[in-house]
Amino acid sequence: MPITRTTTALGPRPTLSAGLDRFRDDVLHGLSAARKAIPCKYLYDDRGSRLFDRICELDEYYLTRTELAILSRRAGEMAEAIGPDCELVELGSGSAVKTRLLLEQLHEPRAYIPVDISPDPLHRSAAELGAMFPALEIIPVCDDFTGAFDLPESGTPPASRRVVYFPGSTIGNFQPLAALRLLTSIARLVGPGGGLLIGFDLDKDESIVRPAYNDRLGISAAFNLNLLARINRELGADFDLGAFEHRASYLRRQERVELGLVSRIDQVVGVAGREFRFAPGELIHTEDSYKYTREHFARLTARAGFALEAEWTDEREYFCVQLLTVE
Repeated sequence: MPITRTTTALGPRPTLSAGLDRFRDDVLHGLSAARKAIPCKYLYDDRGSRLFDRICELDEYYLTRTELAILSRRAGEMAEAIGPDCELVELGSGSAVKTRLLLEQLHEPRAYIPVDISPDPLHRSAAELGAMFPALEIIPVCDDFTGAFDLPESGTPPASRRVVYFPGSTIGNFQPLAALRLLTSIARLVGPGGGLLIGFDLDKDESIVRPAYNDRLGISAAFNLNLLARINRELGADFDLGAFEHRASYLRRQERVELGLVSRIDQVVGVAGREFRFAPGELIHTEDSYKYTREHFARLTARAGFALEAEWTDEREYFCVQLLTVE
């Protein structure tokens, strides 16, 4: 369907020093904890984002392939349910591959506002989408959507409906209380009658889930270890990447995959002028990936103020996309 809005705008990039200070503080805080952990958002620098794009193409990684298949078949239905003249806000937009399928079907969207913490993938995908949809106002926002952030005003009067698009099962990277906080903030962001189009991974057998995070080519391991390379490069650390190994375990009773980097040896690592000791087998927790039952997800979203409007899934029920509305 045609898109009729008239401007494309690329927003300003954030200052590098502010982002680096926050990165340093979060890494030092995480490595000082009794259970070492680094927020998963820092996995997605430019190289990390490119490695994740490769993961999405792997045979073992069913998530992206399944979600894309749902979108390919049902994007028209999703657009119809969202309605015309919407302002689409995408959280964690990355390369925005899935977004193109949705934008092609939306009826006269008012604006597209992608939000991502990594500036290079964000501005690259915004430029690509701007070339594909020259009449659509595109306003990229480089910010951390897990914290407080402001959305810019589009160049036209307010849209009939603001809808947040949150694909890729990214909600699964948040522990339950953090997921609830994020969903509640999204409900406030879109307001009464606003929508959330969200993808999430459904609970399934370990024989399907575990290989998705332990691929034969080692791309998942390279993606995880790239976090240490980034800390070395940006914070002057001296991590020996060969002294750590990737680990991904499916803790099904907790409905999550736990990803981490395990020290192979007893070692001391310097980071930003401080030293941290690692015992053999000690884990740096880097990411969670929760696998929801429909019932669990319904309870979570209801607590945040959302009601289910529509739902789409695949034949095997590996993955689910829901349109939720603020009551």
